[in-house]
Amino acid sequence: MCMDPAEAWPEYFAFQEPYDNQRAAIEAAIAAGSEQGYLAAEGPCGTGKTMAALTAGASLVRHGSYENIVVVTPVKQQREQFVADLRAMNAELEEPLEGIALVGKQDLCPYDREDVFSEDVGVHDRCEDLRESTAALVESEGQSDDRAVAEAAVGGKEGEIWWDPQRGSDLAKHARPDGAGQQALEGGQLRTAGIDSPYQREQPAAPASMIEGENRPLYCPFEADWYARNRGSPIDFGDGEDHVLTADQYLSDSTERGTCPHRSMGVLLEAAEVVVGNYNHLFDPDSRPLLSSVLSDRTFLIVDEAHRLEERVRDLLSDRVGRATLKRARNDMATLRSRARQSDQHRTEITDSLASHEVPLEAVDRARDFYDDLLSWLDERVGQFLDDEYGREWRTNRTENLPDRTLEIPLRDPEAVEQDELTAWAERAGYTGGLWRSLPTIGLAVEETLEALGMNRTPVCTAVGAVMQGWWEGDHATYLREIELEHSPRDAHGTETAWQAQYTAGLVCFECMPGETLRGIFDELGGGVLMSATLEPLDVFTEVAGLAALREGDRPVRDRTFELRFPERNRASLHVDSTPFTARSRGDPAENSDPSAWNATRDEYAHVLRTVARSHGNVLIAMPNYREAEWAGGYLATVTEKPVLVDESSSNEATENLKQQFFAGQHKILVTSVRGTLTEGVDYDGDKLHCCAVVGVPLVNIGSPRVQAVKRAYAEAFGPENAFGYALTVPAVRRARQALGRVIRGPAEVGVRILVGKRYAPGARHSVHPYLSPSEQSEFVSLSPEFLDGQLEAFWAKHRPE
Repeated sequence: MCMDPAEAWPEYFAFQEPYDNQRAAIEAAIAAGSEQGYLAAEGPCGTGKTMAALTAGASLVRHGSYENIVVVTPVKQQREQFVADLRAMNAELEEPLEGIALVGKQDLCPYDREDVFSEDVGVHDRCEDLRESTAALVESEGQSDDRAVAEAAVGGKEGEIWWDPQRGSDLAKHARPDGAGQQALEGGQLRTAGIDSPYQREQPAAPASMIEGENRPLYCPFEADWYARNRGSPIDFGDGEDHVLTADQYLSDSTERGTCPHRSMGVLLEAAEVVVGNYNHLFDPDSRPLLSSVLSDRTFLIVDEAHRLEERVRDLLSDRVGRATLKRARNDMATLRSRARQSDQHRTEITDSLASHEVPLEAVDRARDFYDDLLSWLDERVGQFLDDEYGREWRTNRTENLPDRTLEIPLRDPEAVEQDELTAWAERAGYTGGLWRSLPTIGLAVEETLEALGMNRTPVCTAVGAVMQGWWEGDHATYLREIELEHSPRDAHGTETAWQAQYTAGLVCFECMPGETLRGIFDELGGGVLMSATLEPLDVFTEVAGLAALREGDRPVRDRTFELRFPERNRASLHVDSTPFTARSRGDPAENSDPSAWNATRDEYAHVLRTVARSHGNVLIAMPNYREAEWAGGYLATVTEKPVLVDESSSNEATENLKQQFFAGQHKILVTSVRGTLTEGVDYDGDKLHCCAVVGVPLVNIGSPRVQAVKRAYAEAFGPENAFGYALTVPAVRRARQALGRVIRGPAEVGVRILVGKRYAPGARHSVHPYLSPSEQSEFVSLSPEFLDGQLEAFWAKHRPE
């Protein structure tokens, strides 16, 4: 029976009774979705945002105008939470919502997972090559090489079936140990995720009976089996727990049955009512094609952890091409040109192949010359920069003066809209727009000609050409073009210049204004919810995320903020009104290892840190950066009895080990950067954390050219008076608020939240107080440093366990 979604939602709510905030969130999301609009919602831990968003979406799909729900979140733990909540919902439904959780191709390809592919080839490129060769092998006799008309055909869907399922089946059988002969047994069977596949470990070559000539191309038997099943999946949603499939299930089941797990995921995706993925699946232009067929104006979108949206999408929309890759693109061109000079026959073959793309051989020469000159220009520009900034000693292999960090070389004034140095050089050298725009076409022609000639290369010139075309065509207000020197020390042997032993150079086209792209994506969909525990100020969020522009285009946009529902008596919220902890006031931590040499600011903060560290239980101290964390940890180790753990920029494995040390055994102090991974997305539930202090306002390096460029772009878009706040201050305060949110994770938990620094006070110079949530503004109590110890003692006297 058809019902109003606003009345039908209790049927889909998985638990006995929603919290008051949760009920309000469900109703607000349904109201926004029903009018094809969006809801921006801040709800702290305990709001029940995940179940609220899914409940609203389910009601709109089953009783409204929506066909599916797409969930995107950058945090693995949150993706798992959406899956768990959807399963809980389905367990109570007669007609479950069929759901699937997406992962990347590298997590699903059996060959790549087991290191069968060569290390110098990426899984995407190798997979695409194998898919293309397999498609050619399964093609029905008499079919045209142009298969585009049939690309809509998946499984039993309508469309021309250009492939022969029997040929796919024959190829799959040929790759089995009992189908390819005794020789195949020597490598053993391919096994991944604890499951044996039906195939030999080595990649099979096409059987002689299915090809003409002596060249036996490699193919993928998992792909062949997909064609044998008429591009269908061997598993369905009924195989998943409560009709929700995750990679653990479709990887193992597809592998066991001999079908490509990534293809199975794609087939299931088409039929799913709920799709759970990460930001890349929706916002990355390279990953979005996987989702594109299920996105429409009948899609209800849920964006979780939306406070990360601006920064994450900015990274996804930025392009980088490394010096080594530019060199490979040049060599692709040079290799083909060299082959053409070997004989008249080779020249004719190559000229004819290029002509099918309407690319003359002279264009390949011109592209090769461009890349060659570009590499020379790049090396000269890097050398000039290092000379100017750090002296010329590095040219004699004395690189100790070069900094051990990644460096930026802006190619225009970040605070002005003007042409970049590389583009200006290219125009002077005669490499104008016609060449830049033709580079992807030339690259494709070269790649396909190299393949047709059977030359053993993995070319990159098409992808590099696309980046170069974007470099030329992108405007100079939205994008900052620069050279990035990524700090990556290696053996100097074999490097062309001394600086290459310290840095890996690349050209970067950095996106400053992701809101324009976000607005376009949101406008294509039916509506949805963007939510986080730290979205305030919501008016700023709607501006930078493109929602305000959407509203101006007559799409409804609502916003709501929900308060922390856990008892206020269980927490102390303190603001220590100390001198602002800025880079200028505190000085360089490397020059302050001796306490007797500390300036007044650092000495003041040392006393505050000591008081915080002596608070009851596990204490998390979030410093503005890792260098300050190292200083604080070193000092605290000398003045406290608790063990002190100091986080640093490291691998995920090392960070996880540090976290487990913190949780285990006696109470400890963990010192980290507020911009690190231990202050967001980590659930310090139960007795894992008792006190968290955020020291200072964690602004990024305001001298960074990228930050300056973003600030300039924001000044143009949102007004000069808002530029610094929108670009720097609001994201920094959200980082601080995320860290504070680690403390209280349940209604019975007790803890202390501390903000340290005068800028958190209302009315202070450069105050960030307005960027806190309304409840935080009213709840945090200001006090001077000397009263902190007494407040902590008084709080824990009431709440410390006996």
